[in-house]
Amino acid sequence: MSDELRKLVIIGSGAAGYTAGIYAARANLKPLLFGGVSMGGQLMITSDVENYPGFEAPILGPELMERMNKQCRRLGVEIIPENVCKADFGKRPFLLETTEGVRALAESVIIATGANAQWLGLPSEKKLMGHGVSACATCDAFFFKNKKVAVVGGGDTAMEESTFLTKFASEVTVIHRRDSLRASKTMQDRASSNPKIRFIWDSAVEEVLGEEEVAGVRVKNLKTRQTRMLEVQGLFIAIGHVPNTQVFAGQIALDPKGYIVADARTRTSVEGVFAAGDVMDPPYRQAVTAAGTGCMAALEAERFLEAQKEKPSGVKGQTPSAR
Repeated sequence: MSDELRKLVIIGSGAAGYTAGIYAARANLKPLLFGGVSMGGQLMITSDVENYPGFEAPILGPELMERMNKQCRRLGVEIIPENVCKADFGKRPFLLETTEGVRALAESVIIATGANAQWLGLPSEKKLMGHGVSACATCDAFFFKNKKVAVVGGGDTAMEESTFLTKFASEVTVIHRRDSLRASKTMQDRASSNPKIRFIWDSAVEEVLGEEEVAGVRVKNLKTRQTRMLEVQGLFIAIGHVPNTQVFAGQIALDPKGYIVADARTRTSVEGVFAAGDVMDPPYRQAVTAAGTGCMAALEAERFLEAQKEKPSGVKGQTPSAR
């Protein structure tokens, strides 16, 4: 496949990447999709998905991704489970290379590499991921009706998650390493005034308790070194996400947090390169919004390629408005 020219190459295999592949294949763009070594994105570590349209009963995240994968393959998307480690957007056709040495030239590219939640790094956390441990209140709060939950973090995301959880949980305990929050004043006031939210300061989670599902957490006070057991049925980690854009640094416009800057039509700062899903969408991070932007990016790529047929090759910069 060395330097084989493609109309469209998609990087990423979550809901955004797969949806882009489906639409691109139906547009006869014969897309190549580099899915990464860990195919499927964040939904591969998600248990029941109840908010993706079209499924009356809950569907497991990995099963949903497997169905999208099969749909792509049925439509003719070529999928290679390798990570892209090099990208050159300096001129068109663009050059991409994987860690295994596979190279491809692309007339257009859709980046759908997602963003990974930051975790605490505890073995017990990993063991119970999807069984009471979550990084998305919007996705999983429904499963904790009238239950006690804890949230780790002190920024805006943690306060947003905590406030949202109070719509379902009976009690929300925020565990923060410092004695004050990093969140904006508005978010602090909103959380502090909510009667369902309480705070444990200067503390960190040492262990998540439970065999099959979360039964509690062991919390250590970082000043006194004393530990305590907190009985909760859910633990939400809200210490941030890291967009998978390291490969594209210096090649494309990124915001201060590393997310790709894209306009309302998924266009990036490089003409012919589009972005979809969590890699350009920090506010929502939902499978359905990722799929929606994947669809948009594929349609935009199709329009771009049609418009380029009578134009000479070359990259023209475009500057979408930042989020």
